[in-house]
Amino acid sequence: MAAGQQRRKFTPEFRIEAVRLVLDTGRPVAEVARDIGVVEGTLGNWVNLWRTAHAGEEPELSVSERAELAQVPQR
Repeated sequence: MAAGQQRRKFTPEFRIEAVRLVLDTGRPVAEVARDIGVVEGTLGNWVNLWRTAHAGEEPELSVSERAELAQVPQR
């Protein structure tokens, strides 16, 4: 952090709403982060923490979502 910069604090409610924007809309983390004024890595961390804490709670993928995922090139 550069001199003179203060670390921003986000309420738990803000964090939850930000994560919901990613999960419920399927929008990329980078896009949501840019729209709400949060660093992409920060929002990505929040999403990952939520997924870890709520593992098994997300609904299963639909047939069309599975087909779409199968088309994504593997690294």
